[in-house]
Amino acid sequence: MTTTHSAPARVLAPDIARGLMLLLIALANMPWHLSSYETDGLSMHDPNGGVLDRAWQAVAIIAIDGRSYPLFAFLFGYGIWQLYRRQVSAGASREEARRLLRRRHWWMLAFGAVHALLLWGGDIIGAYGLVGLLACWLFLDRSDRTLAIWAGALTGLLVVGAVSSWIGGAALGLAGDAGGSVSVPTAAESDTFLHSVPIRLATWATVLLGQGLLTLAVPVAVLLALLAARHSVLERADEHRRLLTATALVGVGIGWAGGAVAFAHFVGALPDLPSWTFQMLSIATGLAGGIGYAAAFGLIGVAWQRRGVGVVGRALVATGKRSMTSYLLQSVLFVPVLSIWGLGLGGVLTEWQGALYAVGVWLTTVLIATAMERRGQRGPFERLLRHLAYPKSVPSKASS
Repeated sequence: MTTTHSAPARVLAPDIARGLMLLLIALANMPWHLSSYETDGLSMHDPNGGVLDRAWQAVAIIAIDGRSYPLFAFLFGYGIWQLYRRQVSAGASREEARRLLRRRHWWMLAFGAVHALLLWGGDIIGAYGLVGLLACWLFLDRSDRTLAIWAGALTGLLVVGAVSSWIGGAALGLAGDAGGSVSVPTAAESDTFLHSVPIRLATWATVLLGQGLLTLAVPVAVLLALLAARHSVLERADEHRRLLTATALVGVGIGWAGGAVAFAHFVGALPDLPSWTFQMLSIATGLAGGIGYAAAFGLIGVAWQRRGVGVVGRALVATGKRSMTSYLLQSVLFVPVLSIWGLGLGGVLTEWQGALYAVGVWLTTVLIATAMERRGQRGPFERLLRHLAYPKSVPSKASS
């Protein structure tokens, strides 16, 4: 049996970070649920929005788009090592702990498929389940040096891709071939639920392989998270304050700088280039921004823990502990309300109004999570995943 000091059940910083992360996820996903305007290129933002829309788009493109999912991936990877460590400390063998993680990640894939089938094709639970399977198979027990080398190599490939796409797009732009706009069908625009299903599933397949693996940002974030979790960087943030501060400043700085370039291109402040020119740049700088956010949230968490988290901190912790339930609940509150086949509100709201709705959705999930915390209830989907993934032989004190 483990003792509480050798394998702490929870620390506040990751849960606070997950709670804040869910706000970014809601805001990042919101434009995909709107149908009140036509999009151009790879962006789902309104190219003809008003002043308030432009103000919101500046915030979204610079600070949120492409920055939220690497943060999610980092916290997911961090949780992999926390769970593995707790299992081993509680008496499970390393192979038993690995089998538990495999079952958990397979079930995450299944959850993601059902989520896409019923509600949201942009689901990332399945993508992270796939990454978790590969990460545990290839890297879980590898040395710190191996993790660092692979993270560095994949980051290098991502940077090369960003530079190459920029050069290629600039060359086509100078040649006068900027390409046409791309029409992106979305499930929110379907007039019936049945018509929306194949679009959602096709979107999910793209997210599963594209965002989960091929764009490299999520695998890199997971590898860095495993490395950080081995050294309890978030749990012992005071000991790693210099590292976390530098990571937050540099990472967020790079992330926002890349976002500023993307926003400038979106509003036409840069030469007319193909819409994909800065896509890989946004992904690469978004990775830096997501890692920077994780470091910043870690510092916020330890500061709150030292002073006492208060009402806001406790609400974020409650939400972070139920991150899967809160994430899925966002889809319940987004899709039937905003889709054309539902109440159709997404055909009326402008972008800035949609952002306010997204904040309201997040606040609703926070209130529900807080009520569950007061009653001592797990999130229903966390409870279901635990029931499916944990065999009876796994010590109950090791559960998350």
